[in-house]
Amino acid sequence: MKHPNASLLDAGAIALSALCLLHCLALPLLAAALPLLGVWAEAEWVHVLFVAIAAPTTGIALWRAHLRYPVPLWAGAIAVAGLLFLLAGAAEWPSHEAETPMTVIGSLLLAGTHVWNGWRRHRH
Repeated sequence: MKHPNASLLDAGAIALSALCLLHCLALPLLAAALPLLGVWAEAEWVHVLFVAIAAPTTGIALWRAHLRYPVPLWAGAIAVAGLLFLLAGAAEWPSHEAETPMTVIGSLLLAGTHVWNGWRRHRH
């Protein structure tokens, strides 16, 4: 008889092997690409692109969830707040120094909303 945790152990071993492989293969490439990544990190178009991707993705995800089970107003408000913080960070509003904190706050609010939404969807 197969032990009930055997598949979990197998999955864990596979995941660790994949992480090891990824680390060994990707780390040299990432190190070589750091100068390019540094340039991209400071490019304004990257921030605008992330907001342009996050807004419709969040809207579609919450709308589809709402069609199945109504999304509470507070969840929509947190998602909108997250998008506004991302937008403020991309626009460097109110200052250049606030860009990183605004982006981090916005990302956490959006991620939290999506984690809650996924949990809620699997619960029903």
